[in-house]
Amino acid sequence: MEKRTLITGAGGGLGKEFAYLFAKDKNDLCLVDIDPKGLDDTEAYVLKKAPGTKIEKIIADLSNKEDLKKVFSFTKDEGYFVNNLVNAAGFGDCADFKDMEIEKELRMTDVNCNALLYFTRVYLDDMLKENEGHIINISSIAGFVPGPYMCTYHATKGFVLLLGESISYELKDTKVKLLTLAPGPFNSKFVSKAHNDYTFSKIKPDSALKEALYGYKKSKQGKTLAIVGFKNRLTCFAPRFFSRKFVTRCSARTLKKGA
Repeated sequence: MEKRTLITGAGGGLGKEFAYLFAKDKNDLCLVDIDPKGLDDTEAYVLKKAPGTKIEKIIADLSNKEDLKKVFSFTKDEGYFVNNLVNAAGFGDCADFKDMEIEKELRMTDVNCNALLYFTRVYLDDMLKENEGHIINISSIAGFVPGPYMCTYHATKGFVLLLGESISYELKDTKVKLLTLAPGPFNSKFVSKAHNDYTFSKIKPDSALKEALYGYKKSKQGKTLAIVGFKNRLTCFAPRFFSRKFVTRCSARTLKKGA
């Protein structure tokens, strides 16, 4: 079987940077995104930095179960062994829960949770058979705390966090490693799509490459959880010393003015 690294959400942000990092280390790629232009841009970006990389581009809507199956079937039909998997696809939405568009929230749970769950499960079989593989699932520091006004997004990232920690434990006696990466805010299309300008106006986001590089190195080291940056690690672990009510109130005030 021909080895391939499969990356979802590869049309920008962390997915794009992970594509570059894996290609730089001589890994051929399968890039998945709903945005054809984004995939073209990533392909050009990767080939400029890592000429000769074999790249398959797969256009798919990861909120659609049939598209999930399409991606998996394509890689199996081509005889690829997906030995590296990066589940980077995801999006958020910032609004009062009562004002949220329910169809958008359901798509969010499908992309952020179900697609990640699906690909992690179906590609794990070959990894275990070959006793080789790395999975990187993108959570967020948002997954550690409640998020009034971004409640669905925070909940989906909490799902990714708990799922990853659980699977990592089950894989501890194998050479297959699963890293849950919890980045803080970074430059991407996320802000405009999530309508979260207020939060990002108060902080200086990192570059997507810096976040991806940290996760890439930790994955190579076989780590199971990586939180990018000291301040972000403090944000994730400080709530252990305060009441849930206090933590929720502090979180709300970072997401909405006057909350």
